[in-house]
Amino acid sequence: MINRLHHVQITVPTDAVDAAHQFYCGLLGLPEVEKPDSLKGRGGFWLQLGSEQVHVGIEDGVNRRATKAHVAYQVDDLDAWRTRLIAAGFSIDESVPIPGYKRFEFRDPFGNRVELIQPL
Repeated sequence: MINRLHHVQITVPTDAVDAAHQFYCGLLGLPEVEKPDSLKGRGGFWLQLGSEQVHVGIEDGVNRRATKAHVAYQVDDLDAWRTRLIAAGFSIDESVPIPGYKRFEFRDPFGNRVELIQPL
C-alpha cells in the first residue's frame, strides 16, 4: 500500500547547481538537508519541506519548458509570493481555477514549472 509521498525530484543543468541553490534556498527559503554520502557524488542537493523532500538533481540536455510536470508548494499568503517573485523578475502565469484554492504558476530559472497554491 502506498501511504504518503516521500520526495519528488526536479533537475537543473550541471552548471546551474549554485544558482539553483540560491533560488530554492535563498529566494524560496527551503532548507537544505544533507544528502547521504553514497549519493553525494551524483551532484545536486536535497531540500526538506515538512516530512517530505525535494531532490534537486543534475541533468543536461533536457527542455524543462516543454513539460507540464511540476511541483506545487502550498503557501499561506499567495499575494505576498506573487509580489516577491515579480520583484525578483519572474513572470507569473495564472492557473486554471480550481474550487477551494487560488494559485498561480511560474518557471524557475532552469525551466521547471512551479505552482504556488493557497487554500481559500
